[in-house]
Amino acid sequence: MADYFTHFSCLIDVGTPDKAARALALFHDLRAADQDADDPEVAGFDLVRQDGPVDSTLWIHDDEHGDVEAVIRFVLRLAEDLELTGLWGFQYGLTCSRPRLDAFGGGAHVIDLGARKSIGWTSTQEWLAVALNGVDFDA
Repeated sequence: MADYFTHFSCLIDVGTPDKAARALALFHDLRAADQDADDPEVAGFDLVRQDGPVDSTLWIHDDEHGDVEAVIRFVLRLAEDLELTGLWGFQYGLTCSRPRLDAFGGGAHVIDLGARKSIGWTSTQEWLAVALNGVDFDA
């Protein structure tokens, strides 16, 4: 039996140490509420302060089986709650414990924090399928 994994590790700078503390408090509150939830809001990743209590940078990483959509939802919520602006993005990898067709790949997402929406994404599996069908990427 094969095990499938989604992995990511990325940083988000929320601007101030106070906002970082608020982000961590929100994450921990949501994680506590998720204990009894059928559809947990912040499952599939962990959030920690990158360089201690005086830093505004947070490290988002998978906690064994990453959930890309949960990261996007949480970051959009942070953008709203902390009034974040600018672009932010992250990439992820898809792996498998055994060799399987279509079990490896990855992708990336870009979020406009100020507009509170995802503005683009790519998947290596979809890109490869398009490329193999003769699309001219130089055109």
